[in-house]
Amino acid sequence: MCNIKIFSLGGLDEMGKNCYCVEIDKDIFVFDCGLKYANENLYGIDYIIPDFEYLIKNKNRIKGVFLTHGHYENMGATKDLLKEIPSIKAYATKFTKYVLTNDGIDASRIVEITPHKKINFGPVSIFPINVNHSAPDSVMFVINTKDGAIVYTGDFIVDPKMMNKFSMDLGKIAYIGKQGVLALLCESVFSERIGHTSPSHRLTSFFKDSIKHHENRMIFAVLPTHIYTIQEIFDAAANTHRKIVIMGKNLQNIINFSKKEGYLNFADNTLGDLSNIDDKDSILLVQDSKENPYASISKIINGYDKFIKLKKTDTVVFAEPKYDSSEKTLVKVENDLATNGCDIITVPKEKTILHHASSEDLMIMIDLLKPKYYMPVKGEYRYMVNNANIAAELKMPRENILLKQNGDVVEINNGKLNLECFDHIKVNDILIDGNSTEDVGELVIKDREMLSENGIVLISATISKKDKVILVGPEVTTRGFIYVKDSSEMIEEIKKVSLNIIERNISENYVEYNKIKNEIREELGKYLYHETECKPMIIAVVQEV
Repeated sequence: MCNIKIFSLGGLDEMGKNCYCVEIDKDIFVFDCGLKYANENLYGIDYIIPDFEYLIKNKNRIKGVFLTHGHYENMGATKDLLKEIPSIKAYATKFTKYVLTNDGIDASRIVEITPHKKINFGPVSIFPINVNHSAPDSVMFVINTKDGAIVYTGDFIVDPKMMNKFSMDLGKIAYIGKQGVLALLCESVFSERIGHTSPSHRLTSFFKDSIKHHENRMIFAVLPTHIYTIQEIFDAAANTHRKIVIMGKNLQNIINFSKKEGYLNFADNTLGDLSNIDDKDSILLVQDSKENPYASISKIINGYDKFIKLKKTDTVVFAEPKYDSSEKTLVKVENDLATNGCDIITVPKEKTILHHASSEDLMIMIDLLKPKYYMPVKGEYRYMVNNANIAAELKMPRENILLKQNGDVVEINNGKLNLECFDHIKVNDILIDGNSTEDVGELVIKDREMLSENGIVLISATISKKDKVILVGPEVTTRGFIYVKDSSEMIEEIKKVSLNIIERNISENYVEYNKIKNEIREELGKYLYHETECKPMIIAVVQEV
């Protein structure tokens, strides 16, 4: 008999930032540690990670971080967590481990795991099982406890045609179900899709048809860890005598590793090199990243790419997922490509590159495992609700279906849900800008928003330290607010208001710097809003010499 707590630091009611914690008595097991990419409203922010405050406070109880697969929504924040807590290690399959080390994580911090080999932690054990997904070596995790198994699916679909490193062991999943499953944490992203995800994820024939009907050079924009899709592009190009040129060191590293380990299978003579870039019938694979959506294609369009110069005869294929947050960016890129005379191909609506479980896939998983408690995870809240409804359709009691938000704690004592547990763990978004690992914070975002919308006004003046008189200024500098040459009267009025404020806060022995700055912000703010209905950021710099 044991005390179990389940909660999420990220991933509920949002896309990405997946991080789920299972506490069994005093031990903490962390499953996935992903990031979420910022939308255009988060000015300058590259990505968002979970708040690790709870884990840092309880670092001595953490047994490890267990990663389901090598996509950044599920493992992209692992580097940040390992930096915060040097004492813990990440557990990952071979491909996921490679992606982590390729991102700069020391290999000694990663324990390579093999599907279907148990990992023991005293009375608790972790058992990984292969699942079908677009990244090879993807697994789900079974946490064996005295009160039954807790299962976290990660991302999956059900497709028997996905074999070898992309296969799924339904037999072992069914065996786990017969042993007794206490709780199932199951993804929700495609829960609104009717039927199976398969075969809509199979794109080889679509790519083959696209290649067949376009004789000139083709540029495929791909995500580097979607190996299944990259394999389909190689399959589609087989026997066409076209050379495939892999652009970018990171994409080359991942494809070379995948070929070596058997994740990718293609003839060596299929690959071209930089000498083939301008060939009429070449196929270029260009790496894109969700961090900067369509950045590689934009770079080519604007003429900044070192090797690729866009031609009117080019065909650009977006062989990557489309996300709501980057829809505006995609439309702009497509318009720019059309202006350049290029053909554009995107994956049709009835197809999908993403490999997430649709309604029938979810039903199969629930039916095989037959959990006592069911917790929808991963995805926006409406997806989670639909996932819960699917479980209810399979006659699971509503009171055993657990819809939670990030930080909400589910407590199970001796195999029974504690209905009186309303504990909540403090969770926040940590905003990451560039290579910095520090949280940028909401105040910085508000400042950036103000700058982007209304600009900045800088008031500067120099005061004599000895005589307490103004030596220089006040001078007015603006950026993104008004055009100075067309607004001379307003600039003179700004100077006049600032001068009055400075003079009335100077005495024979003392200068009230704080009052000067506060009054300039307040009075100028009112004046400028009255004149322009804008609220620029106002900064006053007053110094003594």
